[in-house]
Amino acid sequence: ASNPAAAPMADATVAADPGAGGRGSPSPPAPDAAEPSPPFYVRYYVGHRGKFGHEFLELEITAAPDGKGPGRLRYANQSSYKKGSRIRKEAWISNAVVAEAERIVREACVIECDDEQWPEPDEVGRQELEVVTKDEHICFACAKVGTLAQAQACDDPKGLTRFYYLSQDLKALVFGLISMHFKIKPIP
Repeated sequence: ASNPAAAPMADATVAADPGAGGRGSPSPPAPDAAEPSPPFYVRYYVGHRGKFGHEFLELEITAAPDGKGPGRLRYANQSSYKKGSRIRKEAWISNAVVAEAERIVREACVIECDDEQWPEPDEVGRQELEVVTKDEHICFACAKVGTLAQAQACDDPKGLTRFYYLSQDLKALVFGLISMHFKIKPIP
């Protein structure tokens, strides 16, 4: 079944463009549809539909299919508040960055969790986490959790707290990478 929440990122194909203020890198060849799936992939989504339409933040880190080429970082943020627009960024990342993202996910131990007792997505919004490793493919969905207190107040505080901290760590990693990669004026 198609996941409508995942759709916003599906058409985000803007690569790093030197003319847009980022440090552009040559685009690797388009992946062949017959290539095996990447050995590591993580996608985090948080969003809601409200009076300003569909507002969301989505980030994705994908390893190269062969594990030897560059990985890919994709970021999308849409807010219609004050006539905001969709922000999309895409950059090629080194295997060291992919390994760091994989380490963050592994050390969070969220793969061992079960979202059965987490609050269901509701009108306030939803959060999703998808992780693919060589051995596992997991998908979590729950209501938006904005604070640690909200995470600890559910029926599975240990699991949702792990999810909460992992989402914060992934956002910090991606925001740092996006900020460095797309600086208008490089740091001397």
